[in-house]
Amino acid sequence: MASGAGGGGLFSRNNSGNVPTMRGLVSFIADLRNARARELEEKRINKELANIRQKFRDGNLNGYHKKKYVCKLLYIYILGWNVDFGHLEAVNLISATKYSEKQIGYLAVTLFLHEQHELLHLVVNSIRKDLLDHNELNNCLALHAIANVGGKEMGEALSSDVHRLLISPASKAFVKKKAALTLLRLYRKYPNIVQNEWAERIISLMDDQDMGVALSVSSLVMALVQDNPEQYKGSYVKAANRLKRIVVDNECAEGYFYYKVPCPWIQVKLLRLLQYYPPPEDTHIQKLLRGALQKIMDSALEMPKNVQQNNAQNAVLFEAINLVIHLDTEQDLMVQISTRLGKFIASRETNVRYLGLEAMTHLAARSETLDPIKKHQSIIIGSLRDRDISVRRQGLDLLYSMCDPTNAQAIVNELLRYLQSADYAIREEMVLKIAILTEKYATDVQWYVDISLRLIAMAGDHVSDEVWQRVTQIVTNNEELQVYAAQNILQYIKGDCHETLVKIGAYLLGEFGHLIADTTGCSPIEQFMALNGKMRGCSSSTRAILLSCFIKFVNLFPEIKPQLLQTFRAYSHSLDSELQQRACEYLALATLPTDDLLRTVCDEMPPFPERTSALLSRLHQKHATTSDKRTWVVGGRAANADAKEFNMGQNTGLKRSFTNAGPTRKDSTPANGANGVSAVSNDLAGLDMNIDTNKVLKAPNLASAAHLSPDWEVGYNRLLLRPEGVLYEDAQIQIGLRTEYRGQLGCVIFYFTNKSSFPMGSFTTTLDNRSAEALKTDIKGLPDTMIPPDGQTHQTIMFEAKNIFSDPPTFRISYLAGALQGLTLQLPVVLHKYMDAAELSAEDFFKRWKQIGGAPREAQSIFGLASKNRTMNMEFVKKVVRGFKWGILEGVDPNGKNIVGATVLHTGDGGKFGCLLRLEPNFDTRMYRITIRATDEAVPPVLIKIMEERLSQGVEGLN
Repeated sequence: MASGAGGGGLFSRNNSGNVPTMRGLVSFIADLRNARARELEEKRINKELANIRQKFRDGNLNGYHKKKYVCKLLYIYILGWNVDFGHLEAVNLISATKYSEKQIGYLAVTLFLHEQHELLHLVVNSIRKDLLDHNELNNCLALHAIANVGGKEMGEALSSDVHRLLISPASKAFVKKKAALTLLRLYRKYPNIVQNEWAERIISLMDDQDMGVALSVSSLVMALVQDNPEQYKGSYVKAANRLKRIVVDNECAEGYFYYKVPCPWIQVKLLRLLQYYPPPEDTHIQKLLRGALQKIMDSALEMPKNVQQNNAQNAVLFEAINLVIHLDTEQDLMVQISTRLGKFIASRETNVRYLGLEAMTHLAARSETLDPIKKHQSIIIGSLRDRDISVRRQGLDLLYSMCDPTNAQAIVNELLRYLQSADYAIREEMVLKIAILTEKYATDVQWYVDISLRLIAMAGDHVSDEVWQRVTQIVTNNEELQVYAAQNILQYIKGDCHETLVKIGAYLLGEFGHLIADTTGCSPIEQFMALNGKMRGCSSSTRAILLSCFIKFVNLFPEIKPQLLQTFRAYSHSLDSELQQRACEYLALATLPTDDLLRTVCDEMPPFPERTSALLSRLHQKHATTSDKRTWVVGGRAANADAKEFNMGQNTGLKRSFTNAGPTRKDSTPANGANGVSAVSNDLAGLDMNIDTNKVLKAPNLASAAHLSPDWEVGYNRLLLRPEGVLYEDAQIQIGLRTEYRGQLGCVIFYFTNKSSFPMGSFTTTLDNRSAEALKTDIKGLPDTMIPPDGQTHQTIMFEAKNIFSDPPTFRISYLAGALQGLTLQLPVVLHKYMDAAELSAEDFFKRWKQIGGAPREAQSIFGLASKNRTMNMEFVKKVVRGFKWGILEGVDPNGKNIVGATVLHTGDGGKFGCLLRLEPNFDTRMYRITIRATDEAVPPVLIKIMEERLSQGVEGLN
């Protein structure tokens, strides 16, 4: 079979398609196929290798013969034989002009060379030449080679050329697809190869008309987003918009329907991409997602006609369910998925059961209540005995996640029963989960100790060190546990027990054996005899712990000192160097003239300090290395809470009984942790739960004020005083604004007009709000992604002034017009837009002026014109003041040239602020003195700054 597969792909046919052109290769393959014994095949191969080596040594081979002999080497290599020559000839074939020879050269390079191969640097220039070639086939061969071999050196040298092929308008769709996947392959190996400044251009390709290109780019963006969410946040709107167009508008090329499901592959990728960001606040994007998700849910109700359609629908449906759970905002959809998941986990199909359990685990990680999941508890417990181990694993995850104080004991007992017959592959994970649940939801002392010891006795070798060490930490930190735990562990040690229980017993009896010494059956000699009886059958590490326990017995129980010293003497001659040294040191310590040093060394261990528990970190390691990181972890809502708010013991009964068990710090927080059982408030610290943003250096935000486009001030200054007009205009595009403000609410409508004679593609807008806390935004609509020549599209954004803000938002517009074009503009959404002019009498004005008083609720500035060529006059000054929404009060100031004004500023959270103005223009010196008082001290500096910038421009800068 290998021979047939290898031979069929290594030679080409002539134009007639019948007769192979490389007869020597065909004959060689036939000889190998006819070889009935391995020795005969090896003999024929050695003969051919000798012949090829001789031909290469003689030289003077034309391209055809080089190709033929390299094909033979490839065939030999594919069959599994070692080929240690001919690599250079294969590399030379890459530079051939004929496609068939170049193809074989690339195939040989991808098979023979690895990323550290010494010959690899010889092919970099040849590959770059093919990347720059106008022949698409040569481009694809080069991309394949980079993707299959590409090491760090090759990636750094050629990644820019790969990116150029990806974004070039001249590249064919199939070249763009391969370029995107090549970049993805390089990025996964060496993240720094993808440059920061490529983000905007890569995101724009998600709008590509070719569905294959959009699919490949979505795969690339998904990988990039997981490491750089802020840098690629523009992909969120693209994904939501494209999903709606595919699902709701049925905008999908005919060749991409899979059994009547429109391109399920890209639907799944887009749905997953949307889960890497928090739920959107913009109502329009929420509407897009709601419509798409509802359509997916409705489509799944239709009975599929065949298995393929059912699989495609389920793939999309389950990813949509995960997105609904992630958003957690659509209550109607949440009710629907709770019902459906109950049916899925009881399905006859193994894959459906698995996906249903996984989605329900996700629901448990996000849902406020577990009641919908608890309804199916019996089915979920039954999944532990499913015939498929993947379903059993998923059922275990779900039981672990759905556990709470009401059902914890029932689930733990069920898991313990199942542990006896569980697969060895999942026993260790089960032990970890049972240990965590026992610790988290224990309601009394005895239950915790009983379950923990029973678990360790039952699991045996499947108990990791983290589990038994955690038990000793908890017992040490809680006085209520110490007596009961010491008594129980002694009973286990007296019988036939596992070595792990011996370790726990050695530690606990060494620390707390004296607390039970007066109890029947727990005398010092009985404790010693029980532990000493286990010495011979234990490993060296356990014997070392037992010796440490015995030195503590010397301090606690002087009456059995002779027996203890005898043990130390016996092990002082041990062949194990660690045991020998330990026994000698303990023997010397125990035989000192006084017991002062012994008491100091064997003093009682203090409670363990708060530390990160290793149980949860070990449990979640299995998801840390997946290529697509999940946005949630197994473990219920608490495990997925914000690290600042997370407290594992918030809902445990042990919090009440164990709170005062350990020493208390100055801040009155129990040293043994929030729940009293352990220091678990930081149990998730250090886990890879969040997206790692340190892989790639943070890229500049092109929508920020630091990247404003040239000539942005002209339209901005004009619209500071006007409700509508042109914000920006050049030869290609005109951007107009129409605004309306009522109280603290503002509505801004953008009009984008394509002035050129060619269409604008992938039209994208990005808002950067530097005052996000004080100025809330809500996108009510998105512009069309394609604007035809002389066409127009619009977008609406609502701005709500929640409080005082000083930095206006900036707006990024990008589009494809041959190359990627981008503009960053500052929006004239400033504080004075939320003001309404007020009318006051002279008496009221002066009364309020005095009430407000001076600093800090007053600000004053003196400034002149920005340029000597500019002038000022009263008409201009009054026009600017009215444009800033001040009501001019006539006859208030004794000096008629001075301007006095009043206004009311509206905010959502801060309420209304009264503002008063006194402006003193000096037309002779061309200077201004401006004084503003307001009922809030944050208002005057902001208003003065805006007015100063505008007034200093003079009459010539008015328009």
